[in-house]
Amino acid sequence: MKYDIVLCGVGGQGVLSMAALIGRAAVVEGLNAKQSEVHGMAQRGGAVQAHLRLSDEVIESDLIPRGAADLVLSLEPVEALRYVSWLCPTGTLVSSANALVNIPNYPDTEGILARIRALPHSCVIEAERLADEAGDLLAVNTVMVGAASRLLPMKHESLEHSVHQTFSRKGERVLHVNLAAFASGRKAFQ
Repeated sequence: MKYDIVLCGVGGQGVLSMAALIGRAAVVEGLNAKQSEVHGMAQRGGAVQAHLRLSDEVIESDLIPRGAADLVLSLEPVEALRYVSWLCPTGTLVSSANALVNIPNYPDTEGILARIRALPHSCVIEAERLADEAGDLLAVNTVMVGAASRLLPMKHESLEHSVHQTFSRKGERVLHVNLAAFASGRKAFQ
């Protein structure tokens, strides 16, 4: 078994946090996980992407070849389209619907979302709304991991455990918000 994920977004959105949650759950299930370093601008507002490779065999490289990713998981719609070419023919793109408009000539959001929805395997998640309903807009990345949990090659209980392990040290409120965010993202995936 091999499962390759390109995670993308904008600096400060939590691309690395998504990778850590998924990678931690994979290791709990006995899978090998290899994550690339973040590529892109190392500042808030710049494009960021990371590769996460999961396998039950040894993983030689942490970089995913173009056209080989099983999943593109994006916190931002324009960034989602930037990495469509990384998907394999049966791969799925899961993107937040919420644009981070950080440039003056940002494209029409509805047009971007229409292009994503037109892909053969895609899902757009109202991540900001779901995170807000869970109790904190900062939980958008946990909402997106919840949405991706329907596709990932591991039990959703392992991912929930990873959320618990990651956020329990930050206090009860933060833990409950992120568990609720994960559950709402999982429910929203269609």
